[in-house]
Amino acid sequence: MATGKINVSVENIFPLIKKFLYSDHEIFLRELVSNGTDATLKLKHLISIGEAKVEYGNPIIEVKVDKEGKKIHIIDQGLGMTADEVEKYINQVAFSGAEEFLDKYKDSAKDSGIIGHFGLGFYSAFMVAEKVEIITKSYKDEPAAHWTCDGSPEFTLEPADKTSRGTEIILHIAEDSLEFLDDSKISGLLNKYNKFMPIPIKFGTRTETLPKPEDAPEDYVNETVETDNIINNPNPAWTKQPSELSDEDYKNFYRELYPMQFEEPLFNIHLNVDYPFNLTGILYFPKLGTDMQIQKDKIQLYQNQVYVTDNVEGIVPEFLTMLKGVIDSPDIPLNVSRSGLQADGAVKKISNYITRKVADKLKALFNENRADFEQKWNDIKIVLEYGMLSEEKFYEKAGAFVLYPTVDDTYFTLEELKEKLKENQTDKDGKLVILYAGNKDAQHSYIQAAKDKNYEVLLLDSPIISHLIQKIENDNKDLTFVRVDSDHIDNLIKKEENAISKLSDDEKAALKTSLEAYIPKAYSVQLEAMDSQAAPFIITQPEFMRRMKEMSQTGGGGMFGMGNMPEMYNLVVNTNSDLASNILNTEDKVHQEHLVKQALDLAKLSQNLLKGEALTAFVKRSFEMIK
Repeated sequence: MATGKINVSVENIFPLIKKFLYSDHEIFLRELVSNGTDATLKLKHLISIGEAKVEYGNPIIEVKVDKEGKKIHIIDQGLGMTADEVEKYINQVAFSGAEEFLDKYKDSAKDSGIIGHFGLGFYSAFMVAEKVEIITKSYKDEPAAHWTCDGSPEFTLEPADKTSRGTEIILHIAEDSLEFLDDSKISGLLNKYNKFMPIPIKFGTRTETLPKPEDAPEDYVNETVETDNIINNPNPAWTKQPSELSDEDYKNFYRELYPMQFEEPLFNIHLNVDYPFNLTGILYFPKLGTDMQIQKDKIQLYQNQVYVTDNVEGIVPEFLTMLKGVIDSPDIPLNVSRSGLQADGAVKKISNYITRKVADKLKALFNENRADFEQKWNDIKIVLEYGMLSEEKFYEKAGAFVLYPTVDDTYFTLEELKEKLKENQTDKDGKLVILYAGNKDAQHSYIQAAKDKNYEVLLLDSPIISHLIQKIENDNKDLTFVRVDSDHIDNLIKKEENAISKLSDDEKAALKTSLEAYIPKAYSVQLEAMDSQAAPFIITQPEFMRRMKEMSQTGGGGMFGMGNMPEMYNLVVNTNSDLASNILNTEDKVHQEHLVKQALDLAKLSQNLLKGEALTAFVKRSFEMIK
């Protein structure tokens, strides 16, 4: 029997491992099962190149819980280790056998699926175990070995009587980690971290009922049989070629990823690249609401089918973190716990690739079936609009498929809009004016007024639309977006009508003085000569101030330095209306005040600005006028 000291540079390596090296103790199972997978895949590769003269068979990894003995067993049927290899790979902490193997067989092992990057992975066992045993037999014709360590730098290494190839790791669970002896706890961890490992993982057994024979008598009792309970899917959809999968396969995989999600995804994007980096995965567009935060952390990151994290910021462009699905790449650098990401050049390339791939897929969907794409627009627009704001490369491609719906449910690209509106919707400076509403019901009267003049009105109602139209305007100096209740629409109205005011300049000055006596200071009175059938009082908002206020509210706590901006409105009075003449000519000041306040409240009502005490007073005054 050999004895010795593990080759470490500090005496207290195990307390460091237990307390500081890993942020989450539960990943010990992931690391040990992953090591067993590595050992099995290594053997498969050696057999394939003729270096190992053994039968591969149908290897599995088995996890067993011994509650009475307070032990957990992880057993694989991989290539195993000789005593010398145990000395080399186990006793020399931080020496990664997977990395050495890949280096030695780097050309032929490129696609072997070996996980690598584990280093100290085995020693995560000491986070939950007071003693660890390894019983292992190599595929080579050499004796089995038995390694034992009690959590100190002391170990024993002696021959074992194991006759079958592979490795068994036995964890003697410490008193502060007895929770890991619970079957449901282990099952949950295996489902979380190892659900898609490439080697079948057995955990316990399950009872299956055999089918009833056709010639069975009426009193036949179905037979049952105990079978291995394989808890993982070794061949998940993302490891296959898109040509191998049907629409139903993609939907089934979505259900496998999200068993509690009852709505079907809108569509999927299959990622598959092997140069200049390796990346596979499937992203799904789910139906999305307008809350961008609540949607995040639904994409799962894997490394060679080993679950790493669902925090993929930095790898996936931020706007796509609202999607669902899987990304798998061995080229993403991870820390020793595999729970944090280190930004580097490879990660940036991966992020750019995903952005480009998503944009290309959206363009293809748009071109292949525009009607279907339009039908799904409201469910995906928040992601695409956010992408246009946050990713310049996505913005550059978005013009080919991003849509701008009208209040009548027709859809245009920006270039189509420019072509359609150029004859009828230009202002006095020749700039194209794109009218839009943010709320179809609240701004109905303004929408109707614009449509009466044959203006096209878009419905742009996402919470970040003010940011987006600002960006579009900056890149398209020949157009401007104007909300239908904005003061900027006056340019269109005056240009279209060229109406002559019925009031003289002196009469207009007198009317303005009368109005300002009863109008709150938040309102700026403007007199405009419009068609006599137009509304006598119209409330508009200064486009710039309103837009800046909206942007400050959705930009992270006043990112534009506006803080709590004051409410500002324009009261546009049609000097050609009968009401304007009545107000001007009424000598009874009480009656004049009633006319102004009633007309103002009606205009407020159309803008959803009349609330609380003011609304109560308006209703009371209206009933009095009816009487």
